[in-house]
Amino acid sequence: MAKILFIMTGANEWTLNDGTAHTTGYWAEEAVVPLEAFAHAGHETTVATPGGVVPPVDPSSLTDEANGDAETAAHFRTVVASAPEFTKPVALHDVDLAEFDAVYVPGGHGPMEDLAADPESGRLLAAALRDGKPIGLVCHGLAAVLAAEDDGGNAFAGYRATGFTNAEERLAHLADKAPWLLQDRLEAAGVDFVAADPFTSHVEVDRNLVTAQNPQSSAAAAAALNALID
Repeated sequence: MAKILFIMTGANEWTLNDGTAHTTGYWAEEAVVPLEAFAHAGHETTVATPGGVVPPVDPSSLTDEANGDAETAAHFRTVVASAPEFTKPVALHDVDLAEFDAVYVPGGHGPMEDLAADPESGRLLAAALRDGKPIGLVCHGLAAVLAAEDDGGNAFAGYRATGFTNAEERLAHLADKAPWLLQDRLEAAGVDFVAADPFTSHVEVDRNLVTAQNPQSSAAAAAALNALID
């Protein structure tokens, strides 16, 4: 059994470039699907957030439309509301990385607000990468990479990775409102960004790093991370 640290957002709003707040949080599929995949593989998960707040779920990610059918949406709503991992998180600053075998970061626009600049999240990710622990990041969860510094530069510079693309942000009608775009910032940090067709399953694996482009990639990302853990 491995112990997996889930680093999750504590932000329920994303500040847009006009100063208005966009309701957000984490994206349910990107958290629930991997949580269940890791549990099925016999692993234990601990959720950590900035300040130990309960991670807020993006309400848009719980709709029938977002999940393809009412049954899947209802299942996600149940897990989000009842899973002890989500309802009883620990604070990032209390995490001892030595106690964990792998790290996972789900997306949603929440990480664009807090994890992108969170020093504790960045420290943990940089250390996990340096120690060779398997790391998985999905969609906007890649924003957490931006706070991970090592030797004066970004710890993930030179790694091949993917995440929510500029094209997908445009199709989601948020690109013009965003203060910055994830793909642009990752490329500027030195990440070798690989984009596939919008909203198709796409995973990149580079050494101990697993990254996934969008919610549609959640199951594949969990499988790839499980393979590295095993």
